[in-house]
Amino acid sequence: MVLGLETNQGFETEISKIFMNRSPSVLLDTHIFLWILSESKRLREVKWLSEYSYWTLSPISLLEIKFLQEIGRIDLDLSGVLLNLKKDSRFKIDNVSLEPLCFAALDITWTRDPFDRLLVAHSLCRGLPLGTCDKLIRKEYSSAV
Repeated sequence: MVLGLETNQGFETEISKIFMNRSPSVLLDTHIFLWILSESKRLREVKWLSEYSYWTLSPISLLEIKFLQEIGRIDLDLSGVLLNLKKDSRFKIDNVSLEPLCFAALDITWTRDPFDRLLVAHSLCRGLPLGTCDKLIRKEYSSAV
């Protein structure tokens, strides 16, 4: 028995079956990350969240959060979030190079939101699905979940 689960055929455990069916990661849209931080009830809408082994976060989202903070849309201790984020194994900050990110963003013409463009471009550059509840992104971007 491993972690309270029955072992199956020697080395394979029930938990390994669970993780074998999971995709490694999803790039989180900024609002999903904020919902996770605030433990929002809206997370109930995000059925796909548990399908991933860990969640990838773009530095673009951190910049967007700073902008939202500056214009008074959110009240958040970003410094504290950054300190805790690096210790939280559920998250990985993915530092994609700026040149491919910007080149990929040039072809994303269906939105005027620069953060959405850059997050979709990040998803394209890394080949990761983009986890979002944004209706426009979900309509226009085939790798949105």
